[in-house]
Amino acid sequence: MELKNQKLIIIDFGGQYNQLIARRVRECGVYCEVLPYKKADISAIKSDRPVAIIFTGGPNSVYLDSSPTISKEIFELGIPILGICYGAQLMAYSLGGSVKSAPTSEYGKTNTDFKTDSVLFGGLPEKSVTWMSHTDYIAKAPDGFRITASTPVCPVAAMEDPERGLYAVQFHPEVNHTQHGSDIIKAFLFNAAKCLGDWTMESFAATAIEDIRRRVGDKKVLLGLSGGVDSSVCAALLSKAIGSQLTCIFVDHGLMRKNEGDEVEQAFSDWDINFVRVNAEALFLEKLAGVTEPERKRKIIGEEFIRVFESESRKLGHMDYLAQGTIYPDIIESGAGDAAVIKSHHNVGGLPKDIDFKEVIEPLRLLFKDEVRALGLTLGLSPTLVYRQPFPGPGLAVRIIGEITKERLEILRNADWVFRDELAKSGIDRDINQFFAVLTSMRSVGVMGDGRTYDYTLALRAVTTTDFMTADFARIPYDVLERCASRIVNEVKSINRIVYDITTKPPATIEWE
Repeated sequence: MELKNQKLIIIDFGGQYNQLIARRVRECGVYCEVLPYKKADISAIKSDRPVAIIFTGGPNSVYLDSSPTISKEIFELGIPILGICYGAQLMAYSLGGSVKSAPTSEYGKTNTDFKTDSVLFGGLPEKSVTWMSHTDYIAKAPDGFRITASTPVCPVAAMEDPERGLYAVQFHPEVNHTQHGSDIIKAFLFNAAKCLGDWTMESFAATAIEDIRRRVGDKKVLLGLSGGVDSSVCAALLSKAIGSQLTCIFVDHGLMRKNEGDEVEQAFSDWDINFVRVNAEALFLEKLAGVTEPERKRKIIGEEFIRVFESESRKLGHMDYLAQGTIYPDIIESGAGDAAVIKSHHNVGGLPKDIDFKEVIEPLRLLFKDEVRALGLTLGLSPTLVYRQPFPGPGLAVRIIGEITKERLEILRNADWVFRDELAKSGIDRDINQFFAVLTSMRSVGVMGDGRTYDYTLALRAVTTTDFMTADFARIPYDVLERCASRIVNEVKSINRIVYDITTKPPATIEWE
């Protein structure tokens, strides 16, 4: 899809906060895309005409021959560039400055002094706290640069050459721990790069609808509709674009939450779309029998989804296109570019290569989760549907550790329902971005009614997040957790122990598998 908005390019050198930088830029109304440094061809960048470029952090030392680098020509394009952490060091090293191993490393919150007459720090306090993460440092800035920030052990915490449009910060303005970090990013975007801030969901919807109509023409599109946020917004967008040319198939793989299959069917019963429900629980359970490895589960479910789609497509008459609600974090976590494969998503890495469709349409693949929700509201979807709890495509299969059986699914469904019911009753469910139960493979000894039990341990997971790329565990009050645990062990058979997951993302993912 060719967007009409201004574009900023984020060149990825392998840092841990790279996608967070993208979210911060988009929050400012500027569209951006992440480009691995190996694919950062200078001629392609010139023809793409980005309004600005950001270099990300990375784990390497710029002075080593094996470290990521980029052609010095990029600094001569006249495009404003912001280097962050490794990106700052790369800018300094490439332009004749000195980068060395620091006498004292800096990690975490760091007191920093700023020159408030600089482009990036104008109007901010002269002293504040930044988030540092480096063992190397810029020992000497290149000629033409002015030092605009420092710490007691880092002489060049920031530098700038406004005449060439080059800016660099050793710290990470994209993380919440850096005070005024968002203001620093805004200063680069609007003061240094003169961005327009024209990225809105209204403009995206108009462009996406036009693109879908151009690509599809008078052909037919098949969409797998799970009832989750992503596929529902995808359905609404496609419906606006092509109307009755769209058929939505809801594959009930038997891995849904309690009563969810019926709820999905009811939610779309009044829509002006072709809706088909396929009850395929037996097929999926047969394919998953004996499988315990998470990636195999995802691959199997992904392939069976497509096979069911193909089968239903033949019944309906040939469908030319397959549509999916793939979003940007799905692409990233499935190993796009140089990124590591965190987990394969059924609609990215789990797809078989020989699918029987002319083309796959993924109109949401450029969007983060909160942008998908905003698009849903723009398209007129119900807020209840738009703000529904996220649910993975493989469903409860990746919330059960070990083998998937009908019995274990029923245990988890009932326990998960109690957890969600208690959070709703307590009134804190809307303050938590995602919450669910996980049935572990661990059994432990317990006592009920003076008798010994040897049953499953259930884990409860609840997180707060803005972008689903990073997340913190939710601070659920102890009395609420106590009610959840009490009800689950009393109402759900085969569970005698409840634990609460207090791990952040990273190092953990939100889902357990």
